[in-house]
Amino acid sequence: MRKRDEPVRLTRIYTRGGDAGETSLGDGSRASKLDCRIAAFGTVDELNAQLGVVLAGGVPEGMRTLLERIQNELFDVGADLSVPYGVGDGRLRVAQEQVDALEADCDRFNAELPELRSFVLPGGTEPAARLHVARTVCRRAERDALLAARDVAINALVLVYLNRLSDLLFILARAANSGRDEPLWSPGGER
Repeated sequence: MRKRDEPVRLTRIYTRGGDAGETSLGDGSRASKLDCRIAAFGTVDELNAQLGVVLAGGVPEGMRTLLERIQNELFDVGADLSVPYGVGDGRLRVAQEQVDALEADCDRFNAELPELRSFVLPGGTEPAARLHVARTVCRRAERDALLAARDVAINALVLVYLNRLSDLLFILARAANSGRDEPLWSPGGER
């Protein structure tokens, strides 16, 4: 068994194991690709890819390291969803410290923002728009994880982490629009 901090080594990408509509969970057991856990960690993977798009397009100073950390943590979230709860002590990876760090990041970036006067429209700068897309994917990942939690036991901190992350992505999108008029909702579409 590989150590927790040892990198995964992949020598071959295709396995043919999923050709019949099944895939392996983190403990080696097989599940349908339609299984709720597969949907949940698939959406987490999509979120991680969206953050890659955000980073590829350039982000304001101070966000890059944070988003790279989150990308790594999303692998922990996916691992938690992939391994049936209670299998192999020490395998669950999302911890309260990660949630606490997201809350501290929310507080740090939000402290610099003006008070909200209305609902924020997704958009503004390109990085802000991309962060809003990532936020909506994060909300879907949270819903998919909640659906999975109705059918199977999962680490409850996965749900908390995704909820806090969507809050942070909203704040980061606002911060990416800093220094310009923020696109705000107005009744009837008037500005």
